Amino acid sequence: MNEARVAEIVRELLVEIGEDPDREGLARTPKRYAQALAYLTSGYRTDPRDITQYAVFESAANNMIIARDIEVYSLCEHHILPFYGRCHIGYVAHDKVLGVSKLARIVDCYARRLQNQERLTAQIAGEVLEAASAEGVGVVMECRHLCMMMRGVEKQNSVMTTSSVLGSFRRCAATRAEFLSLLDRRTPS
Repeated sequence: MNEARVAEIVRELLVEIGEDPDREGLARTPKRYAQALAYLTSGYRTDPRDITQYAVFESAANNMIIARDIEVYSLCEHHILPFYGRCHIGYVAHDKVLGVSKLARIVDCYARRLQNQERLTAQIAGEVLEAASAEGVGVVMECRHLCMMMRGVEKQNSVMTTSSVLGSFRRCAATRAEFLSLLDRRTPS
């Protein structure tokens, strides 16, 4: 991403909305915004396979593994406003496990792109399934969308929940039910 060009565009945008981009509070805003945008869209420049290539470990485990309450921050592709919340990932291992921090890194990789929550949920599930060679995967996301809170219908308390289930989570109601019931448990103190 050409940060200098983005800063120029932001400066022009400030003028278009009636601001003075040279006033004290805005003088460095175009550059700061360009840097923030580069970070918030770094997922376009990240290959998820690079995240997991050295983090898949042989294991005799053939049980369900769950990482709950992974913070997620992304930008809505329709309004380029943030949405944020929690992501829960479960998978049934099949002779391989992923390093636990890699689950959060997969979430960040896909969240740091212009997104809609439905696609983001599916992308995370697909990547975990492939990287872990899992029997099945379940991903549930619960997010608040600023595009719905700050504009439009202005509903500050709404939460959108999406899920994606693949493999044994899709085929077997008992596996899916186990995953969902484990998500309902309170976080240990």
